[in-house]
Amino acid sequence: MKHTNGSIEVITGSMFCGKTDELIRRLRRATIARQKVQVFKPAIDIRYAVEKVSSHAGAEFAAMPIEVSREILAHLLDGVTVVAIDEAQFFDADVIAVTEELAEKGIRVIVAGLDQDFRSEPFGPMPALLAQAEEVSKLRAICMVCGGEASRTQRLVNGEPAHYDDPIVIVGADELYEARCRKHHVVPR
Repeated sequence: MKHTNGSIEVITGSMFCGKTDELIRRLRRATIARQKVQVFKPAIDIRYAVEKVSSHAGAEFAAMPIEVSREILAHLLDGVTVVAIDEAQFFDADVIAVTEELAEKGIRVIVAGLDQDFRSEPFGPMPALLAQAEEVSKLRAICMVCGGEASRTQRLVNGEPAHYDDPIVIVGADELYEARCRKHHVVPR
C-alpha cells in the first residue's frame, strides 16, 4: 500500500529533544509500510556522517547532503512517496516552496529542525514551515540546569552564554550547546 496523500509534517524543538530520532522513527515505519523514502540534509551538517542523518542518541538513516533546497527537486527519484528533510533551519527560504510543491504532488513531506536559534528567536524558514504544515510535533528536552522541561537551546562559549550579537550559525567552532528551560536560558546583550 502506497502513501498517496500529500502533506507536510514538522518535527521541531530545541537541541537534544529527539527531533532526528522521531524523524528516523517515522522513516522506518514508512519503510516497513513499503513506501519509497528519500532523505535530504544540509551539506554543512557533517557532525556525525556526511551521507546520513544521525541523532545524538546514535540512530542513523541514509541521506543525501545538498547545498540548496531546490536540489531536492533535481534529485527526487521516481516513485518516491515520502521525502524527509533534516536540519531544515539551515536551508534557504526556497525550502518552503519546495515542500509545498512536493506535497502538491501527493508526497508526504517530513521536516525536522530547530524552531528557535540560540537567542530564542525564530530560526530561518522554520516559522513558515510550521505555519504550512498539516501536523506539528514540538518536542522538549531536559533543562541541563534544573532538570525541568527545556524548550530552548543555550550556546556556551568558553563556558559562558553566547552574546546576542554572536553569529547565528558557526560551523566547527569550539562551543557547547545545552537544552535549557525559559528560566535558565540566558542571552547577554
